[in-house]
Amino acid sequence: MNRMWLAGVALGVGLALSGTAAAQGITVAVAGPMTGQYASFGTQLRNGAEAAVADINAAGGVLGKQLKLTVNDDACDPKQARAIAEKIANAKIPFVAGHYCSSSSIPASEAYAEGGVLQITPASTNPTFTERKLWNTFRVCGRDDQQGTVAGEYIAKNYKGKNIAILQDKSTYGKGLADEMKKALNKAGTKEKMYEAYTQGDKDFNALVSKMKANNIDLVYVGGYHTEAGLILRQMRNQGMKTQAMVAGDAIATNEFWSITGDAGDGMMFTFGADPRKRPAAAEVVKKFKAKGVDPEGYTLYTYAAMQIWVQAVKKANTTDAKKVAEVIRAGKWDTVLGPISYDKKGDITTLDYVFYKWNKDGKYDEIPMGKGS
Repeated sequence: MNRMWLAGVALGVGLALSGTAAAQGITVAVAGPMTGQYASFGTQLRNGAEAAVADINAAGGVLGKQLKLTVNDDACDPKQARAIAEKIANAKIPFVAGHYCSSSSIPASEAYAEGGVLQITPASTNPTFTERKLWNTFRVCGRDDQQGTVAGEYIAKNYKGKNIAILQDKSTYGKGLADEMKKALNKAGTKEKMYEAYTQGDKDFNALVSKMKANNIDLVYVGGYHTEAGLILRQMRNQGMKTQAMVAGDAIATNEFWSITGDAGDGMMFTFGADPRKRPAAAEVVKKFKAKGVDPEGYTLYTYAAMQIWVQAVKKANTTDAKKVAEVIRAGKWDTVLGPISYDKKGDITTLDYVFYKWNKDGKYDEIPMGKGS
């Protein structure tokens, strides 16, 4: 009798544990720079992921289960990103929205591919991310060869005959973007007067600014992040440079840029997708964010969209198996806060909409009509 009783207890405990496991739901991840100099973008990713998970759970969850979100900090460091990816894969988490920096997303994607994790990056724009024929890589943003081309053609058209300097921070993102812009600029018949590299984390750019001043630079293009770009611009103004404009890429889409530049940022331009906050499909979500006092700027809604795509594909596939879900994503069209999204075989979105923005005296950025000068 004792043995039978013990066996019954063991079976009961096993059933209880399995029931608890089921009640725990499905864990998904978001990964990005939650700390460090690019933490403002990590906050965007986290805000988007948390809002999406909350809304998905309120609507009933996924496959009858609630979602749980784990937040992972890579500090935009490639080694740390790889370590995080291995940890997520070992935990059998089927999906990650991340990373932010291309230099993190690329090494992480390899660990995810090996560990059976589907990855949708909201923000990594380097072409290499989707060019390696990995089964698990997708993005909801465009690519640097696309936004670099838009920038190069715009500058060639609107600043013909001007002295142009191209700066890049040696990162996967920054150098890649600067080189794509240079390629488009040169193809359009315009040659830059300067091409210079600087180091991420530097604070003093006075020597670089002096060189640009000596070369009578009219426009500066920066392939890099808001932290250094903001300091370069401020030091340009401090040295009295009358440069007409500074132009950069999507890594300027954070209100933190203005906190670095102050009024010196007025007129600075950058490329980014059409403002997701103004899309009809995002209206209700934006309203919820604003009710909480949160501006869903930059890549906040891109992260929300990444979560939406994965959830819709899981429901259609009726499984969280990453490889099966990946196949469904490639074959489908998905309704998101960014509007309808579909994919090519590489995992790139099929509709692109890079436009130009300009920072204004009120510390806000607004879209400017294409074809117009500064």
